[in-house]
Amino acid sequence: MDNEKTALRSRLLARRRAIPAAERGAAARAFAERVPELLAAADAAGGGTAGTGRRPTVAAYASAGTEPGTRLLLEALRGRGVRVLLPVLLPDDDLDWALYDGPDGLLPAGRGLVEPAGLRLGPEAVCGAGAVLLPGLAVDRRGLRLGRGGGSYDRVLARLAASGSRARAVVLLYDGEVLDEVPAEPHDRAVDAAVTPSGVHAFG
Repeated sequence: MDNEKTALRSRLLARRRAIPAAERGAAARAFAERVPELLAAADAAGGGTAGTGRRPTVAAYASAGTEPGTRLLLEALRGRGVRVLLPVLLPDDDLDWALYDGPDGLLPAGRGLVEPAGLRLGPEAVCGAGAVLLPGLAVDRRGLRLGRGGGSYDRVLARLAASGSRARAVVLLYDGEVLDEVPAEPHDRAVDAAVTPSGVHAFG
């Protein structure tokens, strides 16, 4: 199973490296245009503002390398008054969270990542989000996601399930990365949807 996952990751990463810069930019703009749908999903999950007077909370991430670009998306969320949480990678590969306060508040971190400079809110903070945006390399028609193998977001999905959270888990992908099947293990948890530049793919 590990060899199968490793081989698929290698193929997907090579495909991402071949995507032209113009196509990457168009994808990033398309993700930002999906903000109304993401906020509707957050409200439907009980983590939004409908009738509460509270700001919606979305847990997201700052893209790095060849990942689908999220920087425009983060600013679009913030521009709508959304409380955006970004991950902070811990030494054991678990994730802490802190508030996103704009691009000037992002600091270089390990592994080519950036992280927010603000107060750490704890790993459980993600459970208060109405929508959780996850990175990934692919997802299949069952909603099973293939990540990079570090297990950080597997812990996030398990934490959401254990807390009883109704957050919508959404993976951001390029077109062509929603596959018929990805290698999966019994502990793997499905996401609720994938967003690609061309549309939203709901699972389950």
